[in-house]
Formats: sequence, structure tokens, C-alpha cells
Amino acid sequence: MGDVLLVDKVTGQPGDAIELTPLLLVDGTTVTSDADKLSKVSVKAEVVKAAKGPKITIMKYKNKTGYRKRQGHRQPLTQVKITDITA
Repeated sequence: MGDVLLVDKVTGQPGDAIELTPLLLVDGTTVTSDADKLSKVSVKAEVVKAAKGPKITIMKYKNKTGYRKRQGHRQPLTQVKITDITA
């Protein structure tokens, strides 16, 4: 608890509480990925702020035709702080 993570964009304003779906539970040396057991686990988090991922550049080029196209992309992300994990 208390970890700050970057996840794909989630709706909500900074300070809002959200609930995340667990996919994997690690408790010491025990690793659980069974859907039935994970349905009893809840993860609560708080939205810290909106963020953007690193800029990536996409280049398209065709030889001998003069065709060049440049495009960029920045993935929208959300920074969340884990507040509670109940099993």
C-alpha cells in the first residue's frame, strides 16, 4: 500500500477514489492468478494526477517516390496511489 503507479487513462479528478480489478496476487512466495480467488480481492486507489507517456515518433517512408510522413503520439496516463488491498 502507498505505491504510486502509472496506469492507462482512468476517468476521475485528482483526489477521487477508484477501484481496480486485480489480475495477479503475490503474497510472499504465494502467487494467485485464479479468477475465483481474485474475485474476493479488492484494490482501492486514489487518483493523484493526469500524466502523459513518452513521445514516440512514427515515420513512414517509400523509396524513390518522395513520400515521407511523420507522426507523433503520447499515451494519456493517470498516476494513482494504492490506498487499500483487502483479501
